[in-house]
Amino acid sequence: MFRNLARLMAAPGQVFDVHPLQLSRWLDEAWASGSTVPDIGLNTVPPLTGRPPFLGDAAIVAAIDLPVPSAANVPPPAPSGIDPLAPDRFTGTTFVLPRGPGLISDHLIYAYLIESTGIIEVMAEVVRRIVVGETLNLVRPDGWRWIRTTEELFFREPPLYSIQGIVSEMRPDQRVNRRNAYWRMFGLEPPHTIPARWARPGLPAESWKQDVGDGVNSGFREKWTELLRQVWLGMENANNGIGPNATDGEYIAFLCTALRDMMALRRRGGMLAREEFAYVSMLSYFHLSVADDAIPIVRDLSAEAPGPAERLERIAARVGMTPAARSRELFELADLMSGLLRAIELSVFTTGAQAELLYLNLGTNQILRRDMNRIIDLWQSATGDRVKDRPSGSTAQPMRLPAPVSPPVPASPPPPAPVVGVAPQAGTGTPPSFALASRNGQG
Repeated sequence: MFRNLARLMAAPGQVFDVHPLQLSRWLDEAWASGSTVPDIGLNTVPPLTGRPPFLGDAAIVAAIDLPVPSAANVPPPAPSGIDPLAPDRFTGTTFVLPRGPGLISDHLIYAYLIESTGIIEVMAEVVRRIVVGETLNLVRPDGWRWIRTTEELFFREPPLYSIQGIVSEMRPDQRVNRRNAYWRMFGLEPPHTIPARWARPGLPAESWKQDVGDGVNSGFREKWTELLRQVWLGMENANNGIGPNATDGEYIAFLCTALRDMMALRRRGGMLAREEFAYVSMLSYFHLSVADDAIPIVRDLSAEAPGPAERLERIAARVGMTPAARSRELFELADLMSGLLRAIELSVFTTGAQAELLYLNLGTNQILRRDMNRIIDLWQSATGDRVKDRPSGSTAQPMRLPAPVSPPVPASPPPPAPVVGVAPQAGTGTPPSFALASRNGQG
């Protein structure tokens, strides 16, 4: 979200010239714009005109949005007043998004991959060091704007009634809340633990897995990796003029449909829509914070570098930390995988003919095929999943098609017992093999 706002300004760093109150109100305005077709980030897929918004239920936007003004001359509650041409000014009106795709927001997988770099924990330590002491470089006034905005938007209780205010007595910890969303949608969790400094007393270990019932897409990674393997097989055989060709477009379409149905289950009735919006917005803010050498905090920490992964590594070194070893792959993969999963959820690849777009180098399809090749390379490098290999003696595809997905039948929970203490619940599943390296000097 914040990267989209930055594109409307003369320079990406100007987003941090906007007052945090305005940015908070702008997120509500951006949410309210989500009544039409979303931007899925893949310009080469078939047009999506007339498709419902990417939220599970089209009614969820209005259901939790601010009240609609009763007349044209009635201002909305607390408009953001952002002027892209003068970010440090207040216009007194609602910021109107450019006409077009509606709710411009990445897929939840974007937030998961960017968080897996360790960027939030690194930046949290940067903010902490600066506001409690003098162990880092001197911060100039525009750097203090970044510090204030970051602390107020993401490291304190959110403003009342804000769309990003997903914290309460029911779910008091932001880090746990984000992991709960990743766990339910993908059966994955960030590879680094919650730092001891920020661990909330009284919460059981792996509390993001508590009380989720059957609502976890535990087979996501298996199906996703198989999809990449089959697309690579199609690329290998794309130019076969003679001899066998094990490519099966219909099987690839089955895999896309299975992934679509798994994610649709987690979105029934608008579930996770608000959480996805809030967490993608948060991670896009931190991604933007390392997107350019001119960003105030990058400059103040002397962290100029060729790309976001290198800037993050230099910033982390200032506070004695080390980000994920494969951060470069994760940053690049986040945008590409976000667009692909959006297209899959919108049923773009549910027939064999549509699935061929993923691996055939057709005249108008070269960019999509190139992006798929890049996704395969990046995923294999970041996770260690050997997508391009097939074990000796194995067939091109499993004997069984992906099992159809149907909504689970909820079981009646037992009555709650008197609370004496909360015991940890053992987790299940295997986290991805990206590794956030051990931190030094964090205590």
